[in-house]
Amino acid sequence: MNAKYSILLIIPLVFLNCKPQNTSLYVGTYTNGESEGIYKFDFNTKTGELTNKQLAVATANPSFIAFSPNKKYLYAVGEGETSAVTAFNVNEDGKLVFINSESSNGNGPCHVTVNEFGKKAVVSNYGGGTVSIYSINENGSLETANQTFNHNEEGENPAHAHSSQFHKDNLFVSDLGRNRLYQYKLADGIYKIESNSIINIEENPGPRHFSISKNGDFIYIINEYGGSITTIKKTDTGFKQIDFDSTLGENYKGENKCADIHLSEDERFLYGSNRGENTIAVFKRNTETGMIDKIQNISVHGNWPRNFTIDPTGKFLLVANERSENISVFSIDNSTGKLKFLHDIKTPSPVCLLF
Repeated sequence: MNAKYSILLIIPLVFLNCKPQNTSLYVGTYTNGESEGIYKFDFNTKTGELTNKQLAVATANPSFIAFSPNKKYLYAVGEGETSAVTAFNVNEDGKLVFINSESSNGNGPCHVTVNEFGKKAVVSNYGGGTVSIYSINENGSLETANQTFNHNEEGENPAHAHSSQFHKDNLFVSDLGRNRLYQYKLADGIYKIESNSIINIEENPGPRHFSISKNGDFIYIINEYGGSITTIKKTDTGFKQIDFDSTLGENYKGENKCADIHLSEDERFLYGSNRGENTIAVFKRNTETGMIDKIQNISVHGNWPRNFTIDPTGKFLLVANERSENISVFSIDNSTGKLKFLHDIKTPSPVCLLF
């Protein structure tokens, strides 16, 4: 081949490789201040930069958001005067378009997630202590909830359902008020109670969010009041607790409320957020035994890290700092799992981040 033509072929490849790789980050917020709803950023997966902030849709208090598996639809809880869950279509330009909205059947909806098939959604209502399950239509719209579970019991502490996750035929629900991790199981098209707590959670740690290993053998609960993570292992007869670890630095003595928890994609590391200490706690995880060991507490460079996420490449971790109204970006060391602060960007009342 002529050298001249070889150079002409190489030049486009060079420019293609240098082209920034952008993906969309959606940000759920509280709208009692400057925020107007759900925002969208362009996130550079090579540099970790956040740019091109825009309002994706105006909506009241979208404090938690979730995608359908194909990312064509986005679902948001609304902690407004009318507690609701809303379905949006994701346009090609990234804007969100209203599809429909349904009652959450309880006050203070704080969490929503969709099952792996995109056919079911579940909403946790913190204020009401209820959990509602919805069927999702082909066009992404939500049907009226066909099941609602009420965790409140007469004479007991008020229930505060805080998060729920589907895993195969199971639905797990963390209830901070009742100090329980409920298990429901799919049978004949509906979910039925399997256990009102898969383990006995002692004292009052306040189970909030949890992360499940891909094979379903391990569950990690972050405890809001206890500043801790409870590690649970699946057994032949159910589940058992195998570990209990503090999320706080040895020298921290102040108030703290844990919030969010995530496993890395390869499941070698576990991350949790501390509101008060204002850190991300990093744990190394034994992928065979499920045991974890804390290796780092790093400042979030902000105040009140309610939620965080790991980008699709697994190279960056982003934190939503609610009270300081900024999103902090960290790089992840692939070999150690440790974090390094890169930069942050201002955004009003960020409380949920979604790639």
